[in-house]
Amino acid sequence: MLRVCMIGTGYVGLVSGSCLADFGNAVQCVDINEDTIATLNDGGIPIYEPGLKDMVARNVRSGRLAFSTNVGDAVKASDVVFIAVGTPAQEDGATNLTYVFDVAETIAEFLNGYKVVVQKSTVPVGTTREVARRIKAKVSADTEFDVVSNPEFLREGSAVEDFLRPNRVVIGVESDRAEQIMKQVYRPLYLLETPVVLTTLETAELTKHASNAFLATKISFINEIAAICELVGANVDDVAKGMGLDGRIGPKFLHAGVGFGGSCLPKDISSLNHLATSRGYVPHIVRAILELNNGLPDRAVDKLTIELGSIEGKTIGLLGLAFKPNTDDLREAPAIRIVKRLLEEKAAAVRVFDPVAMENFKITGLDVVYCKNAYDVADGCDGLMLVTEWNEFRQLDLPRLKKVMNEAVFVDCRNVYKPDRLEAYGFRYQSFGRGVAET
Repeated sequence: MLRVCMIGTGYVGLVSGSCLADFGNAVQCVDINEDTIATLNDGGIPIYEPGLKDMVARNVRSGRLAFSTNVGDAVKASDVVFIAVGTPAQEDGATNLTYVFDVAETIAEFLNGYKVVVQKSTVPVGTTREVARRIKAKVSADTEFDVVSNPEFLREGSAVEDFLRPNRVVIGVESDRAEQIMKQVYRPLYLLETPVVLTTLETAELTKHASNAFLATKISFINEIAAICELVGANVDDVAKGMGLDGRIGPKFLHAGVGFGGSCLPKDISSLNHLATSRGYVPHIVRAILELNNGLPDRAVDKLTIELGSIEGKTIGLLGLAFKPNTDDLREAPAIRIVKRLLEEKAAAVRVFDPVAMENFKITGLDVVYCKNAYDVADGCDGLMLVTEWNEFRQLDLPRLKKVMNEAVFVDCRNVYKPDRLEAYGFRYQSFGRGVAET
């Protein structure tokens, strides 16, 4: 059993720490936020992630998982120290590494023997080596440690499953000793024959950004094709199916709609753009991804305007606020831009409902009416927008919905419904990339 310290109990740290405890390691998750640690010690979970609460409770009961604000004691007691703190984007697209470097210097203060320091936060190339340099600058010459890059590939809404059964584990490592310890950390995955990529620090860091940039490229590409479909009368769903059946392309991430959001793709692509630009290279594809994706929420409102003529004085409803289903995360969520635009266009009211994200949305301060379900949202609305494809929005009672609306206008920002079905119930329907109604 390895003794693991996970510094940071945000999304990545809490999921990773809990899963490592489930692997049989003794894990201490530490954070300077006393309220977060108090919540965890009281049995609460500060984030919404399916399956996480049960996993935390199970491993706390077993004695393998504990929470503390005492970083020093946790570092001293550990064999492996993970850095899993926030790396927010700055206005210029660069990554704010303040928290990472502060933690690195704190670790250096409490090193009391050989330890492997693992950079888990998503960071630009060169950060892990800089962490090593900063630790080395603060410890005596005979202090032994290694620094490793081990990027996360967790999808919000399925993060627990992604950690327990990943497609691959990427480890940037430069010593045999650290490599053997990291293999021990992930030993249960070796038994599952999970591919493990052992590489350099820089390559591991770039693999994370390159992976997210490629996924965002697929999303942005199909959204561009959707716009062309609307011009020529083609159906993007069928185009995507025809593309996805090609084994070289695959069907995943070929879903047209209002674009991507969240804490990973937008931030990582902006970071990659800044990194390349700072080294004198213009990343044309990366920049195009950002430009196209940023414009999609406005396209959605434009579709609503086509049906209503004007937003001014109209009551608009939004189904879904989180950037994707099964999370309460609103970072870079398209719904925020949509609501802002509706208010700018002088909508009389914006009514909203999301199964888990409404409390977080209140922090935005945007003037909306919070409703209890989809039908409450629709009551008195002139237009309804399906923004997040939660399962409960996939089988709505359409006659009931239409009955309570002022005007039966439905903008499907995620292409959940078939156009002919909505039109058969008397809705004026807009979606993305369906040039003709399906028969």
